[in-house]
Amino acid sequence: MRAAHIALFIRSLRGGGGAERCVSTLAGAFAERGHRVDLVVGRREDPLPFDVPGGVELVDLGGGSWPQTLRLVRSDLHWARRLFPFHPPWILSCAPALVGYLRERRPDAMLSALNYSNLTALWARRASGVGPRLVLSERNTLSLRAARGTRRLRSLPDKVRRFYPGADALVAVSDGVAEDLSEVMGIARSRVRTIYNPVFSDEIAARAREPLEHPWFAPGQPPVVLAVGKLRRQKDFPTLLEAFARLRARRPARLVVLGEGPRRSLLEQKVQRLGLAADVALPGFEANPFRFMARSGVSALSSQWEGLPAVLIQAMACGCPVVSTDCPSGPSEILDKGSWGQLVSVGDVEGLARALEETLAAPPPRQRLVERASFFSVDASADSYLDLLLAES
Repeated sequence: MRAAHIALFIRSLRGGGGAERCVSTLAGAFAERGHRVDLVVGRREDPLPFDVPGGVELVDLGGGSWPQTLRLVRSDLHWARRLFPFHPPWILSCAPALVGYLRERRPDAMLSALNYSNLTALWARRASGVGPRLVLSERNTLSLRAARGTRRLRSLPDKVRRFYPGADALVAVSDGVAEDLSEVMGIARSRVRTIYNPVFSDEIAARAREPLEHPWFAPGQPPVVLAVGKLRRQKDFPTLLEAFARLRARRPARLVVLGEGPRRSLLEQKVQRLGLAADVALPGFEANPFRFMARSGVSALSSQWEGLPAVLIQAMACGCPVVSTDCPSGPSEILDKGSWGQLVSVGDVEGLARALEETLAAPPPRQRLVERASFFSVDASADSYLDLLLAES
């Protein structure tokens, strides 16, 4: 495969969530294969949640400029007036800077992730006139995200239908996300390619072995139920807290939720109301969740919707049993309809409590979980993306 100049575009690396980690991982994998790689962010927000991979240049667009964006809007009013939602997100103001980057650096191909980053990439490519090959990554179940979101999010399906066909290729992180995207856009399912996230690597095992000085993980302590994710509605941590309360009433256990987000205060209040303060910890964002996964009794995902939740794969890669809601989309594909971990209905408090209890009582063999996680490897994902990015238009 020829060496190429590849750009990966995302709004920022803030929060270190699944999309941000995926884009950074792919950037490193592309660089290891001999490509020149730019990781382009709408704005850099220090401290970075993880190191930029070796051989990758981090390009900061500086957070955008609305005056420059307005000038760009005026230059193509017919197109832009259909792009802007009510209260436009800040990433759209980075379009002029992205135009400048494309004209100056002229990458051969660009991969973009997240909806409004994708729309910004489409607009900037059109305005730049230089036309790198553009691949868009859809990372969540768009129809559900829009239906349950803000007014701005509810406008997304219409914009996706209008503008995504301008990309050279569309990628979804799971078959469920691909089917949803094809329905939202009204296009054939064959036009959306499924490429699983780059999750499994030797690095996870190495980082899982790093020390963890936390009294709850000392020998002889009750088992820990672990959850990892942003503290927002999608993750439905209130259901997990209620399920944990029932679990703890039946046996000793503790719950650790790693992540940060807008629902922290609501969750802290719920912990107090349920009388769980002694056995629930919300320590915030953790740069190395793998050392927690390797030492936990079970990892729980309580989400209402997902794309392809990397935390399930990461936990299994660390040998940690998993329990998940059977939400659209991804968990059922990862767990092969429950063959690798129990699936429960979204919002089912008792079902989740029972699944946690049964998994703690009879966990599956750790090596079997690691073998399943290896199916979602960094190498397989990177090679599939490169096939698309470097294909002849």
